[in-house]
Amino acid sequence: MAPLQASLIWAVYAIVVAALVMVASVFIYTYQTPRDRSSAVTFTCIIAITSLLATVLLLPVDVALISSTTFPALGQRKAWAAQEEVDKIVSLLTVVYYFLYSLDAFLCLLAIPFVYFWYEEYDEAAVEAGEQSAPKRLWSAFKYTLSFIAIVIVLFTVGFLVPVSTARDSKDPDYLRKLLAENRGERVLTFTLGLLITLGLFLYVLYTSTGLALLPMKTIRVSPSVSDWKATTTAQLESNRERQRQLEGRCRGDSGLLSSNERRELDTLVRDERTLIRRQRLAEEVRGEVRSCLMRTWTIFTAFFRPFKLFGGIALLLIALMIWISMLLTAIDKAKNSLCKQRCGYVLGHISVFNPVNWVFVQSAKVFPADYVIFTMLVLLLFGSSVVGITTIGIRFLWVRIFRIRQGHTSPQALLLTTAMLMLVILALDYSIPMFVAPQYATFGPQTFCDRTPSPLGKQPDCLDSRHLVKPCSDSMNNMAAKQVCTPSVASTFLNRVTISYPFFGTVFFWSQFVFLGIYLLIFITSLVRHPKLDQRLLDQEAEEAEEEGLLANAGRHVAAI
Repeated sequence: MAPLQASLIWAVYAIVVAALVMVASVFIYTYQTPRDRSSAVTFTCIIAITSLLATVLLLPVDVALISSTTFPALGQRKAWAAQEEVDKIVSLLTVVYYFLYSLDAFLCLLAIPFVYFWYEEYDEAAVEAGEQSAPKRLWSAFKYTLSFIAIVIVLFTVGFLVPVSTARDSKDPDYLRKLLAENRGERVLTFTLGLLITLGLFLYVLYTSTGLALLPMKTIRVSPSVSDWKATTTAQLESNRERQRQLEGRCRGDSGLLSSNERRELDTLVRDERTLIRRQRLAEEVRGEVRSCLMRTWTIFTAFFRPFKLFGGIALLLIALMIWISMLLTAIDKAKNSLCKQRCGYVLGHISVFNPVNWVFVQSAKVFPADYVIFTMLVLLLFGSSVVGITTIGIRFLWVRIFRIRQGHTSPQALLLTTAMLMLVILALDYSIPMFVAPQYATFGPQTFCDRTPSPLGKQPDCLDSRHLVKPCSDSMNNMAAKQVCTPSVASTFLNRVTISYPFFGTVFFWSQFVFLGIYLLIFITSLVRHPKLDQRLLDQEAEEAEEEGLLANAGRHVAAI
């Protein structure tokens, strides 16, 4: 029975990974510009996003395999689940996790930078002239990637040499003390992962919190229509031309008769008129597309499903609020009940505060793959929120916008940077979901143990007769019966090892969650009172790009005719 059950669990995971490839492909092909595509960039981005999502979505497999060794209703291990069999399951999961984490680090630190420089080194004119070959391009990209290789070597050296925490407390459960890494190879990966999660948390706090607050509101609210846009542009253009006529009538065609302020105003009006004409032309083109048969069908289709979209937006809003509440409750629990506070990165020995999302996962984990479906939807929601946050804010350095991420208009360089940012964000999710959203589920799942404390008469109680003796595994990990039955998931062991071995990381992880909650609340309240508006600057930029593309197309046809 056990091998068949394990095979089914791994088969579900394989199906999910195949679906993740489709999700990553749709995301990349939706956002990249069709005019400037690179197969190397596309392939790298798809593999990178799939790898990170596959790492996060290995957690339900981890929980299911570990939980399959016990009877949750009885608090006992199954007959076949000897300690050797449990150790085999843990060892297999550990190998898979180490492989995925190593692959993630390689893609984030080396593969994406190399492909970025590889693309930057491409010169079409030099290739046509025979001055640039593939080996020269590879060597140039490799030279620029050497700095990232040096960073990786430094990280490995620091992770190999830096001492882990030696703090001890007599009140700490034994299983917490065992989390301290003794193998230096594990220390390297632990330190590197902790550093990458720390970097990802800065992006997670900014982008994911913003997207999680805005995504439901974007789904619920109706954006301004093309007709409203055209009417507003027409009114602005008429007002502009009327003011120009007033100024020209005052000077009778001789601008020298105007004052310096009026001349500057006239010049500004002329420039604004060109912008408004471009905007009006773009509105007419969009309106013409809407009038086409296909677009009319799409408009009718979206109008029909508008009520469902509204209900979906309300559901997303309620889910986002539930996630926020669950994270807040767990953060309060960690701050109040962590056994060793900042000395071990606020690791919880047991769950003391009820967490609604955690409860849903624990109950659904009893019927696999119900928890896997819910967990996948949660991860995709947070991933989509991160994308919404990045598209809203853009890629910035301080207040300077470097790249704007738009559907169908994202350059390969911006796509690679976005993928690297999403990889770091997903690594942060890989910590936040197990440790704050659903800590009990991520650590022990539905596992229970039978607390057979002898009665005063010396009689050994039976869990079949007294179901109240069956307790969740996190209630008392110092209990001897719990040690014999409960097995923590490999993911929780590895993540707790990061925070216990390097308490600085754990402290940063802990307090960053409060910043996340605060930014979400601020953006959510702002989005409630602020109505959606058209981004006029974005429209002007699209109009200019459309005009440039039209000029280039006309020039190409003219050259071809010659």
